[in-house]
Amino acid sequence: MSDLPLKFDANGLLPVVVQDLFSGEIRMVAFASPEAVRATLESGRATFFSRSRNELWEKGKTSGHSIVVRRVLVDCDADCLIYCSDPVGPSCHTGAPSCFFRALEGATLVERPVEPQTVLGSLEATLEARKDSSAAQSYARSLYDGGASLIGAKVREEAGEFAQALAREADDRVVAEAADLLFHTLVGLHSRGLTLRHVLEALDARAGKSGLHEKAERAPKKPVV
Repeated sequence: MSDLPLKFDANGLLPVVVQDLFSGEIRMVAFASPEAVRATLESGRATFFSRSRNELWEKGKTSGHSIVVRRVLVDCDADCLIYCSDPVGPSCHTGAPSCFFRALEGATLVERPVEPQTVLGSLEATLEARKDSSAAQSYARSLYDGGASLIGAKVREEAGEFAQALAREADDRVVAEAADLLFHTLVGLHSRGLTLRHVLEALDARAGKSGLHEKAERAPKKPVV
C-alpha cells in the first residue's frame, strides 16, 4: 500500500499529465507508481513507470531531454496528477516538442507537428511566420521592416491608449486596448528574437520577492551598442 494520499488503480498506477509551466502546453501523458511519484518529488525530475518494461524511468536520463518538475497538482479524486514542468528539449519520442501534434477532425486523424496548442502560442507562431511575408500582405511584417523605432512608437501609442481606456472607458475598450498593447509588445519581442516565454521566465524568477526590493536589486540599465 502507498502512504501517499493518492488513489492508484488495481495495478498500482495513476495517469500523469505533463504541462509546460510557462506555455501551458501539454507535453505528454504517462503513468506513475508510488515509487515514481516519490522519486519525482525528491529529485525534481519527472519520473514514471513503464508498463511495457515494468520498471521506473526518468524522462531524459538517456536522451538529455529531461523535464524539471516545479510542482505536482492532484485532481479532485486524487487519481490523476499534473507535473507542472519546465521541459528541456522535445518531450515526445518522435522528436516533436509535445506528443500532442495530431488533431481529430471528424473521423480523420490529421497530423500538425508544429501547430501550437494555445491562443498565445498560435499568435507567436503567426508573428514568427510573418517575418517571411511581404509588408504589403502583413501588418506585422511592416512593423518588422520599420525596426525598433517604429515598433517602439507603436508600443508607446498603444500603452497610452490602454492607460486612457483604463481610466475612463468601458471594460470592452480596456480589453481591446490591452489586446493591441500585447500584440505590439509581442512583435517587439520577436523582432529581437525573443518570445513571451523569456518574459514569463523573468517574472517567475521574481516570484516571492517584494516588488520594491526586486527593483532595487536590478543592475543599472545599459544601452545596446
